[in-house]
Amino acid sequence: MPSFSSYDRTRISYELTGEGDPLVVLGGGPGMDVRYLGDLGGLDRRRRLVLVDARATGRSEVPADRSTVSFVEQARDVEALRRHLGLDRIDLLAHSAGCLTAQEYQAAHPALVRRSVLVAPVGRAGREPDPAELAALRAARAGESWYPDAAEADRLLAEGGHEGVALAELQRRIVPFFWHVWDERRRAEYRPEHAVTLPWLREAFYAGSAAGAALPGRIARLGAAVTPVLVVAGASDGMIGTAPARAVAACHPASRLKVLARSGHRPWAEEPERFTGLVAEFLDAG
Repeated sequence: MPSFSSYDRTRISYELTGEGDPLVVLGGGPGMDVRYLGDLGGLDRRRRLVLVDARATGRSEVPADRSTVSFVEQARDVEALRRHLGLDRIDLLAHSAGCLTAQEYQAAHPALVRRSVLVAPVGRAGREPDPAELAALRAARAGESWYPDAAEADRLLAEGGHEGVALAELQRRIVPFFWHVWDERRRAEYRPEHAVTLPWLREAFYAGSAAGAALPGRIARLGAAVTPVLVVAGASDGMIGTAPARAVAACHPASRLKVLARSGHRPWAEEPERFTGLVAEFLDAG
């Protein structure tokens, strides 16, 4: 049975589930309740998952100092958790925006990460989608029954012309783009309540991003760590695309990239056996 606990640094909460060696798991969003990850496609049968709710997310407290929500600052929470759990080194798995926190932690503490799995990363030091790739991925779904509604919502979001239409409603309408297949099963699995509604959280999280002249130095810092890294992406990921995953894999010298053909942004849900097999094989090596 899962067990729920918390530790210091503004009472960051985590849940333990599964069996085997521990695997620290960071969710995405930013602001997604870590419970959206479920059992990671059955990975909890091979590893003891340490599912961490980031600051201001899920069951963790909202800090008084919003600057501590930056993914750079949250890397310090990972180190506090490692010490709290009494682990000499950790295996780390992160999804989407959580991959920024994971990479920052790995760069700051390369000797403390044994192996790292980055699933559908948004980028290296910030969001790095390729707009042309995303446009092509979304246009390729034009034959789907849901496409006209999702495409209209996508256009309104891009143009900023959604006065009178709730932002959350438009974001809900484009969710089908994020999956390889959008059907009743995926509709039932998608839980809007897993997302945090704090209006400032997204900007605060990405405040640690590097761009322009600062980006090469940040990338070099990330690439200095020689920790083995597995990067997993979904070929149909219409949320962030595959370009960020390719950039992340190229950044880390000891990396492997796997693009799953029948997955979107949540490959553990759409190709669970392939996903868990890849991750378990990688973590068990060496």
